[in-house]
Amino acid sequence: MSAGVIGDPRVAWLSLGSNLERPARQVEAGVAALRTAADIDVLAVSSLYRTTPVGGPPDQPMFCNAAAAINTRLMPYALLAALQAIEAGQGRVRDVRWGPRTLDLDIIALDTRYSADPRLTLPHPRAAERAFVLVPLAEIAPALMLGDAGRVIDCLARVAHDDIEAWAAP
Repeated sequence: MSAGVIGDPRVAWLSLGSNLERPARQVEAGVAALRTAADIDVLAVSSLYRTTPVGGPPDQPMFCNAAAAINTRLMPYALLAALQAIEAGQGRVRDVRWGPRTLDLDIIALDTRYSADPRLTLPHPRAAERAFVLVPLAEIAPALMLGDAGRVIDCLARVAHDDIEAWAAP
C-alpha cells in the first residue's frame, strides 16, 4: 500500500462545479477523471444543475453544478490532493476567491469524519447553507448528515432554491 492509502474504502460526497469553458462539459470531464483515478470508485452522480454564482466578483457566468458519491481508499489529504490534481488538469487557476473556474471539486463529507482543520474542514462548513450543493446532493444522498446542520434534505428545506434549475445546453 502506498502512502496516503488505507485498506478499507470510505464513502465521500463531492460537489462539482464550473462556470467557464463549456461548464457542463467541464463537470462531465471531472466525473470522467474521477472514474479513472486510482483508489476512487464512483458510486453515484447527480443530474446537472444551472445555478447562480454565490460570492466572488459580480457578473460571473452561471454555474453548472452536480454532486457525486465515491468510494475511496485515499486518506483525506491524499483525496484532496487527487481532486486538486484533477482541477489543475482542467485548467483550474486559484487567483480570485469564489471567482470563475473551469472546475471546482469540493469534499462535502467523508463518511462520518469531522475535521476542523482550515485546509480540510469536514463536513464542508458552508454546505448546509448552499443550495447549489444541497439540490444535487439531495438527489443522491438526501439522508446524508452534514454534522450538526442535520440531513441534507432538512438543510435544503431551510434554504431558498427556486433559482436552481436542471441544466440545459445554452
